[in-house]
Amino acid sequence: MNVTVAISGGTDSLFALLRLKEEGHVVTALHARFLPAGEGHDAVPAMESLCLSLGIPLHVVDLSEPFRRRVMEPFAAEHVRARTPNPCALCNRAMKFGLLFDHAMTLSEAFATGHYAAVREHPVYGSALRTGSDGTKDQSYFLALAPVSRLRRCLFPLAEWKKSDIRQWLSSRGLTPPVPAESQEICFIPGDDHYAWLKEKASSEGLKLPGPGPVLLAGENRVIAQHRGLWQYTEGQRRGLGIPWKEPLYVLKRLRDSNTLVVGPKNLLPVSSCSASSLNLMVPPSLWPERLLVRVRYHQKPEPARVEVSDERMTIVFSSPQQPPAPGQIAAVYDEDGFVLAGGILD
Repeated sequence: MNVTVAISGGTDSLFALLRLKEEGHVVTALHARFLPAGEGHDAVPAMESLCLSLGIPLHVVDLSEPFRRRVMEPFAAEHVRARTPNPCALCNRAMKFGLLFDHAMTLSEAFATGHYAAVREHPVYGSALRTGSDGTKDQSYFLALAPVSRLRRCLFPLAEWKKSDIRQWLSSRGLTPPVPAESQEICFIPGDDHYAWLKEKASSEGLKLPGPGPVLLAGENRVIAQHRGLWQYTEGQRRGLGIPWKEPLYVLKRLRDSNTLVVGPKNLLPVSSCSASSLNLMVPPSLWPERLLVRVRYHQKPEPARVEVSDERMTIVFSSPQQPPAPGQIAAVYDEDGFVLAGGILD
């Protein structure tokens, strides 16, 4: 099969490229520039050298302008609205499995990436997105907004692999990724300080960030401090509040209409329900099993919940109270076998 493989220069995408080549596929490497030249580390020269030595053609496509419009600007706009956006999920939907996928389809018949996820056949759902075997790296949550019709035309060579085994596999072949360091940061945020990045945009581009306002103590309904701007907080946050109190305080909610930050002790933190819109139904709800699991943050195991879908919105009622979800993050619905049934953006 002719396969175009998205490569970033890192360990995972290099493994995907070479694993498919070893399996006998005709592979083409495809790298997207999401940031303008001169911003961040440029891995292209090293990738060109590596691909040349391996006899693999490399295509580089400049997607920096649509990346700015479809990922960076919405990220900033969501913070203005005092929400906590998930740029990686938006990038997967709009860029990697959007524009980059489109470009890949002009080069070959299939697209492959270095995501820790799988597309597997299910007797009821058909071909569907499923969690990867490495639970510590599984990225199905970040793919929950991607169109399933496109995912079905993709290969995920890392589906059954663990990170440690991938490193050993590359090392045994004497191969070093052009970008060996694994980044856990948002690619367009220098130093992973998105507050500084937003302030710089406010200064240089006139981004209007919400200003200070009252901090309301839940239960007593009284103002106990002033916050720095709702965009600098998120639901469930404890550290960095800067409010001296007799017990630890947590962010319970952000009241955007009144620019009020509501805080309270830990016993007031749990919530039982939430809702999500901008739905991506990967499997029709009529085919969903009775028992469902939901993730509303990446670093969380899926929790049992009841999910109702109506009027392009999901209402999620958890079986047990949860830390308050942050509006703007992703809600992903799973079955017990790890198949992703739907994704949405938390309200």
